[in-house]
Amino acid sequence: MSELSVSVADYLRVRRALGVRLERAEKLLGQFCEFCAEGGVNTLTTEVALAWATLPAGSKYWHAQRLSVVRSFARWLAAHDPATEVPPPDALGSAPTPRATPFLYTDAEIAVLMGAADRLRYPISRLTYRTLVGLLATTGMRVGEAIRLDRDDIDWVRGCLRIERSKFGKSRDVVIHPTTLEALSDYASRRDALLPRPRDPSFLLSSAGTRLIYCNVSSLFHRLVAWAGLRPRSSRCRPRLHDLRHAFAVRTLVEWHTAGVDVEARLPALSTYLGHVDPKSTYWYLSASPELLGSALQRVEGPREVDS
Repeated sequence: MSELSVSVADYLRVRRALGVRLERAEKLLGQFCEFCAEGGVNTLTTEVALAWATLPAGSKYWHAQRLSVVRSFARWLAAHDPATEVPPPDALGSAPTPRATPFLYTDAEIAVLMGAADRLRYPISRLTYRTLVGLLATTGMRVGEAIRLDRDDIDWVRGCLRIERSKFGKSRDVVIHPTTLEALSDYASRRDALLPRPRDPSFLLSSAGTRLIYCNVSSLFHRLVAWAGLRPRSSRCRPRLHDLRHAFAVRTLVEWHTAGVDVEARLPALSTYLGHVDPKSTYWYLSASPELLGSALQRVEGPREVDS
């Protein structure tokens, strides 16, 4: 094992002790170490980081994401190895890409996405991805949380899901609607008929009877989007898997505003339900939707008088 690989292992161990999962970072930093080993490089420099970050064909955003992972590691490593260079934020010649605009799915678009799963090759895949899309849309769970669900994490009596080892190491119970619980029960029955002897205890199964893998889910979701005929609403607003979570949060806030609920008082409850460590993370959804802003404005201004 190279010195860089040892340092990466130490870095991941320290960060995870603070509650950060770093699953993507572990994969990318492993690839970075392989790149350095093949080139006989033992010191992290800006030149090496840029060469690796821009090596694959892809968007500038993806290159920036790869470089940001190495930058975070480099900042930690520089405290232990003075020879380490930390790539500057503008190393790729441009400012960081602004945050994407959430693609807020309508109920009709979610239904079409679920229906698109019926075009998949294997019966269990059709069943699993239809259920996964519906589960994410109705609970606002993170994709990784849904993938990690085991059979024992479903409390059929209380009607809730136990989310273990979530972001920052937090766990929580997610109460679900009776119709969602019924859909999950139907999935479980049909899943067991198709795969009576699965290889994993995972609730959602792949065609091989194993736990779903995020990169495969993400890739397949793009196919579902194409089959569903969903189109970007702008250059920064494209249908993404994570936006099912955004749509759930915004829909909840819109319904609260419409019902006259004190949103500010209820927001901490939504933060807890979504698994946010700080309610500030949830506040961002307040500016994510013109519909939500319009609803809030209407509530502040009150009903408008119509000229006769």
